[in-house]
Amino acid sequence: MRYLPHTEAEIQEMLAAIGKSSIDALFDSIPATAQFEGALNIPTQTSEPQLMAELQRLANQNSGAQMLSFLGAGSYAHHIPPAVDQLLLRSEFYTAYTPYQPEVAQGTLQAIWEFQTIVSELLGLPLANASMYDGATAAAEGVQMARRLTRRSKVLVSKCVHPQYREVVRTLLWAQGQPCIEVDTTVDGVCDVAAIRALLADDVAVCLVGHPSFGGGMLDLQPLADAVHSAGALLVSSTTEPYALAVARSPGEMDVDIATGEGQPLACTPNFGGPGVGLFACRNDRKYLQQMPGRICGETVDKDGQRGYVLTLSTREQHIRRERATSNICTNQGLLALSMTIRVSMLGKVGFIETAKQCLAKAHYLRERIGKLAGFETVGAAPFFNEFRVRVSGRGVQAVVASAYENGVIPGLAVGRLDPSNDEQLLIAVTEQHTRADLDRLVRVLEQANG
Repeated sequence: MRYLPHTEAEIQEMLAAIGKSSIDALFDSIPATAQFEGALNIPTQTSEPQLMAELQRLANQNSGAQMLSFLGAGSYAHHIPPAVDQLLLRSEFYTAYTPYQPEVAQGTLQAIWEFQTIVSELLGLPLANASMYDGATAAAEGVQMARRLTRRSKVLVSKCVHPQYREVVRTLLWAQGQPCIEVDTTVDGVCDVAAIRALLADDVAVCLVGHPSFGGGMLDLQPLADAVHSAGALLVSSTTEPYALAVARSPGEMDVDIATGEGQPLACTPNFGGPGVGLFACRNDRKYLQQMPGRICGETVDKDGQRGYVLTLSTREQHIRRERATSNICTNQGLLALSMTIRVSMLGKVGFIETAKQCLAKAHYLRERIGKLAGFETVGAAPFFNEFRVRVSGRGVQAVVASAYENGVIPGLAVGRLDPSNDEQLLIAVTEQHTRADLDRLVRVLEQANG
């Protein structure tokens, strides 16, 4: 916050207007025994430039911004042009917190409409909402929506879904006393269709799978969708890396009923893992529309026939009886949804695909090189986009990561931090921002670290 500019004379004038002799007198209602006396043990005030310099010093101390990073696992460092941040400051978007009054919030409402259109095209399904909190809550809300639509209770969750997303789903279902069955993956780390098919029964409401899987592998979901639908259940997908959908079939193309995802890679830099913006789309069916969580922006015309935008659906506990609400998420991630909309608009379809092709080519180049190093073995044979796993022998994952840190490189995620059953694996993500020199540097650092 900026410093308050009141002079001593102005303060005295305000106190006189309310009949108080001093600022301390404002707290006369608090018993003297409950009031703090003395000076707080905090630094004295300083100028704004000095304060900003100190915050920058602390930020540099706490971040790995100066390191070469290959972290991914649901939070990816793609390029976000400075123009995105600049456009976010446009006054047209500074409307009320919630755009209940369309006549004064057309800028925000149109941005939401454009966001929904992008999400619909991206996920390959016609109905999209105005965003969720993040990819994890979007996945959990997709599961809940499927349970309402099928009027069944049991949930199947493939372990190819991000471990933290699975935890959110488990927590939500546990609080409602509902069963959640987690299904192991194949040796390639993708969902095991045969194992899921064996568990399908007339009490199964939904199956949740990752696309791509946690660990990077990708699978054609059509056979799974066919099996799930034959059992009367619904298929929900979760996508942590939206750029993958530029080179792979969308969930809608593979007959997924509800597609969810994380928009952070298209909206902002990782920023210690957040913030995120949840993506949510589903089939064009009235029953689906009525059960969608969050809010939906619609296009209409005013009395003069001019195009305009309004909130079409907001079946939340703020508006209707709590037991009839489709979600307890009361808002949408407006700032990040806007950021993603601007970024995708700047890329265009050609730029979006070109960026994805760069990620794909660089990741495959790096995987091939690392796979030739002694003590490193690539994991899985399934197709992958920009993220892959390697098994580390020799000194082990933790020692390799620590050694790489000392050389200014974050080599990826030690998978054991999120999945203890694979504590010998390293998960490596590549984006268009990595140069050939960056990739070769990681190879040298890993070779040295495990030598």
